[in-house]
Amino acid sequence: MTAPTVSVVVPTFQNRSTVARTLTSVLAQTFEDFELLVADHSSKDGTREELEAFTADPRVRLLSSTPAGGGAERNWNRVTDQARGRYLKLVCADDLLYPTCLARQVEALEAHPTAGIASARRDLVDPADRLLLRARGLGRMSGLVPGVEAVKATVRAGTNLLGEPMCNLLRTDLVRKVGGWSAEQPYLIDEDLYVKVLRHADLVALPEPLAAFRVSDTQWSVELASAQARQAAAFHARVRSEWPEAVTPWDVRLGSAHALRTAWMRRAAYVVWRRRMKADT
Repeated sequence: MTAPTVSVVVPTFQNRSTVARTLTSVLAQTFEDFELLVADHSSKDGTREELEAFTADPRVRLLSSTPAGGGAERNWNRVTDQARGRYLKLVCADDLLYPTCLARQVEALEAHPTAGIASARRDLVDPADRLLLRARGLGRMSGLVPGVEAVKATVRAGTNLLGEPMCNLLRTDLVRKVGGWSAEQPYLIDEDLYVKVLRHADLVALPEPLAAFRVSDTQWSVELASAQARQAAAFHARVRSEWPEAVTPWDVRLGSAHALRTAWMRRAAYVVWRRRMKADT
């Protein structure tokens, strides 16, 4: 069997209410040479039954259930390990791809052989797919960006400028070369992989939003904001120790201060959105 150009991999866990919309958005891509792999992490809410409805499509491969335990790292790596495509995109089971997402990102990587990641901005939407914020991410990065510059910009910003996994298309061989997904800092599992890949390759930054990130009520707690800031500070220090020629002590201090501010600004925004959502229901 000929390998597809792209593997879109979807790890699921307790996503019954959103996963059908996610998979439908993947299958509606204008770029057609892809496979869609799904691994459910022993959900108990009927997610698996929702997934079964998509197995008639020959592009869809539903893996056996991932045994419970191990968190996101276990299920993300399991479905990634099964990918056969030259390029890889992980999509969490409550996010959305816009129809030209794969086409634009494949075109970008094909045009820039030194790039290991094609990253696009994303919209933020509520549980009913209503727009909250438009075209977020990437900071001032545009076009081909050297890997070292992309990492420095991300550390200084104190936030994941490349966004969630659905924003990015990566070269599969580089993902495997750097060891896949690691949850050493669980809230930065995606940013950790991007930084590792960017040690070996450049970034292509695309200005348009090509995906949507769904805001949920699990993102509003004080404890979460504090944990995100602490993990960002630890991550910045680790990147500095592993790649001192790219990240300076000043970058770490600046980024960690920005991470704390960003975590609390994010929490404030989520509180406002929660009230708006309740008012609209």
